[in-house]
Amino acid sequence: MWDDRLEPGVLQFGVEYPQQSSRLLIFVRWLLVIPHVLLLYLVGMLTGVIGFVAWFAILFTGRYPRGMWDFVVMAQVWSTNVASYILMLRDEYPPFGEGTYPVQFDLVYPAQLSRGLIFVKWLLIIPHLIVLWFLGIAGFFAYILAWFAILVTGRYPRGLFRFMEGLLRWSLRVGIYSNLLTDHYPPFTME
Repeated sequence: MWDDRLEPGVLQFGVEYPQQSSRLLIFVRWLLVIPHVLLLYLVGMLTGVIGFVAWFAILFTGRYPRGMWDFVVMAQVWSTNVASYILMLRDEYPPFGEGTYPVQFDLVYPAQLSRGLIFVKWLLIIPHLIVLWFLGIAGFFAYILAWFAILVTGRYPRGLFRFMEGLLRWSLRVGIYSNLLTDHYPPFTME
């Protein structure tokens, strides 16, 4: 399913489809995720500071400092695992930080980044943000449908699952691009 020869800066993302979903967990999932949300808020503030420093590092050296890049990617993996849990894509409680979870998030460190793109990446993602806003509305309704489907059948409908996975994939690609982790412009696709 995944290419073994990963191109630097190109995200490969997927969530393993669950054969069964918990009917009871849909009622308390939001409560169980509170510790993650609080910690991720603090980590998010730190990644904001790192992004500011990395902007200047890229401007002067053409590189995102590797330790900082690794930390920001770890935070991105963690928040992706939590998002997969919140979106009911997985029932397993996500690990704090990086850990084993049935979500694949592969991103290879780019040895060189464009010094000029750091000035315009925010502008280049505007079309993506517009499309993602509309897809987010559809995702809200898909989430509600999936919630009721899981309540009644104990299964996440495969079509809704693939839609939510694709929506998450697209938003992650836009996020890593806008956070300067890659120069690979995100495609306009959920695949």
